[in-house]
Amino acid sequence: QVQLVESGGGLVQAGGSLRLSCAASGRTFSSYAMGWFRQAPGKEREFVAGLSGSGRSTYYADSVKGRFTISRDNAKNTVSLQMNSLKPEDMAVYYCGGRASWYPSMGVRDYDYWGQGTQVTVSS
Repeated sequence: QVQLVESGGGLVQAGGSLRLSCAASGRTFSSYAMGWFRQAPGKEREFVAGLSGSGRSTYYADSVKGRFTISRDNAKNTVSLQMNSLKPEDMAVYYCGGRASWYPSMGVRDYDYWGQGTQVTVSS
């Protein structure tokens, strides 16, 4: 069983930055691919970024490429999402997901564990 807890959300002006963190429990964190997803009101949860168990392979949604960076620290059981140049359309609840596989997926249903989410609000 893996438990995920997100933190770091908040209110930021457009063009600003936020860093989200996800702390994971469990001894086998490095064997899990991790992903960040987001869900805006009235919309489905969507893939934002993912990375492999080693952290060497990363994947991004086109909408965030060049602005967001995903990383992980397997020694600390954490995964982070650095968000720069935030836009109002980035506003959503952000979720951390864990997948019992080496590589991440863009599909919500492919993840085995989820955090409770953290709100990101971007003012224009």
